[in-house]
Amino acid sequence: MKFFNYVLKTLWRHRTRTMLTVTGAAVAMFVFCFVGAVQQGLERSTSGADAERSLIVFQENRFCPTSSRLPEDYARRIREIPGVRDVMPIQVWTNNCRASMDIVVFNGAPPEQLRATRPLHLISGSFERFARQRDAAIVGRNVAQRRGIAVGDQFSIGELSVQVAGVFSSPVPAEENLIYTSLEFLQYTRGLDSAGLVTQHEVLLSEDADPDRVAAEIDAALRSGPVATTTRRKGAFQASTLSDLVDLIGFAHWLGYACVGLVLSLVATTTVMSVQDRLQEYAVLQTLGVRPWRALRLVLAESTILCVLGGTAGTMLALVVLATSGLAIGAEGATIAFRPSLELAVLGCVVSLVVGLVAGVAPAIQAATVPIVKTLRQA
Repeated sequence: MKFFNYVLKTLWRHRTRTMLTVTGAAVAMFVFCFVGAVQQGLERSTSGADAERSLIVFQENRFCPTSSRLPEDYARRIREIPGVRDVMPIQVWTNNCRASMDIVVFNGAPPEQLRATRPLHLISGSFERFARQRDAAIVGRNVAQRRGIAVGDQFSIGELSVQVAGVFSSPVPAEENLIYTSLEFLQYTRGLDSAGLVTQHEVLLSEDADPDRVAAEIDAALRSGPVATTTRRKGAFQASTLSDLVDLIGFAHWLGYACVGLVLSLVATTTVMSVQDRLQEYAVLQTLGVRPWRALRLVLAESTILCVLGGTAGTMLALVVLATSGLAIGAEGATIAFRPSLELAVLGCVVSLVVGLVAGVAPAIQAATVPIVKTLRQA
């Protein structure tokens, strides 16, 4: 700690180089945290209790929600199967079935059933208005942020036009990228022609039910109906729907590692340059009694401060952008929410600290082992 001011003065001596290094580290860690947020969003969408203890019944050999058309009265037959606690018919409409950063997804469902089965918390507005007004909708917080929607607004996209009755938040981040309407509204909207039909049935299971057994029994029971079905756990359904994005996110994983490597290279290069400029200074310090181990720690402190300052700034900026932008990516009616988290903040700070220490090892050893006599003769 006695030499802390010395380290700060050393960094301030070359202000331009220090600021460029800190900025580069901040940009790289900003990208690293964004990649981490995407990966966490995918994991949340495809795992968890909700993903494992509920089933999605979809039309066989169909992908985009607009192509799946199941009879609504399938719900009655599904409820008769042992292990089924409840069934919610859902009509889905999306403005884009391809991968998009600004996908808008409408889910039509019975309002009271929706209230009982979804962990939705209204930030503003009235659920009662939503339940009684046919063209009313409640909008997820992320959608409201991206589109600038508030309670009382009329929101129109494609064939749909709704009155915003409320804005909601949810502990399930993907829910905040949805717009909920009544089932009848989507079924009878002009141009959709879905009277008596739904996109899918969401099946809630009893605690002792085996999801795989119930899924097989549902498909077997409905095989004799007018439309064949494929039933999967909700997490597996989401993973299958987002399969193209899963591959892309897997590639982005390596982008995160590349960002860490960039920070390591940048900080190590800057620290090496700093040590090379001050070899005589380190020789003088050792002549005055500074031991090699302390010289090594001085350089490690220098590289760590550079990396921690830049990395922490980039991490905090990424968390702020994630919290305020409402960004999400989706495909075929399924979405992945980009959300900040404590885990992401800790990861960014820890990676910055570790990279700073590793980047300083080589130049620190050089400073600690500088040949005193030879270096002073060259001064």
